[in-house]
Order: sequence, then structure tokens, then C-alpha cells
Amino acid sequence: MLEEFKKFALRGNVVDLAVGVIIGAAFGAIVNSLVQDVIMPIIGAVTGGLDFSNYYIPLSSKVQAGMPYAEAKKVGAVIGYGQFLTLAVNFTIIAFVLFMVIRAMNVLKSKEEAKPKPEAEVPADVKLLAEIRDLLAVRKA
Repeated sequence: MLEEFKKFALRGNVVDLAVGVIIGAAFGAIVNSLVQDVIMPIIGAVTGGLDFSNYYIPLSSKVQAGMPYAEAKKVGAVIGYGQFLTLAVNFTIIAFVLFMVIRAMNVLKSKEEAKPKPEAEVPADVKLLAEIRDLLAVRKA
């Protein structure tokens, strides 16, 4: 069983998948920082200094108006639509960047496929058989 697991774990596809997940997590952290630290403050400044991450609707009477979202969550139930908005912008940026990467890969792939492939050299025995066939065809005629 250990040998079978080792064979599975070291298979190329599993390693490629692990690398993809790790790079994806790092990319997600970068995009998350871009959204929270760059884009959302700009949107907040345009809308008059509003901080979207602190937008919520209190569902509990224990939550007082004006509390930061993190504290309000600790005190009682809240609907954090500001966090949702931030994550929606996050997702949109990630989806757009992935779209652009896949689009670029498809363009490169189509250029590669469009190149004429060099004709494979015919082996000597196949050439000889073709010559024999041609000679026999001439003889019959």
C-alpha cells in the first residue's frame, strides 16, 4: 500500500496540481491585497471616504450602530454586505486576469499550430517498398 501511495503521489499530474494550487493561493493573496489595499480605498475615496469592509446590517440588538464590522461580528449576528462587495470585486479581478492568461495561451497555441510542421523523413525500407510497388505497376501496364 505504501508503494502504491508513493507511485500515486509522485505521478506528474499530482505534482503539477500541487504546484498549481500553491501558485493559485499565492496569486489569490496578491489579488486580495490589491483589492483591499489599493482598489477599495480608491472606491472609498470616490464615494466620500466610505470603508466598504465596515458596511453591515445588524441582526442582533446587542450590536450598536457605528461599531467596526469585526467587533460587531463578535457581539452578535450581522450581515456583512461590505465584505461581500469586497470579495465580489476580488473575484471579478481574479476571473478577468485568468481570462487574459488563458486567452494569451490560446493565441500562442494557435500560432504554434499554424506553423507548418516539417514533413517527417520516410524510412529507407518504406522508400524501397514504394519503388518496388511503382516498378510492379509499370510492368503490369
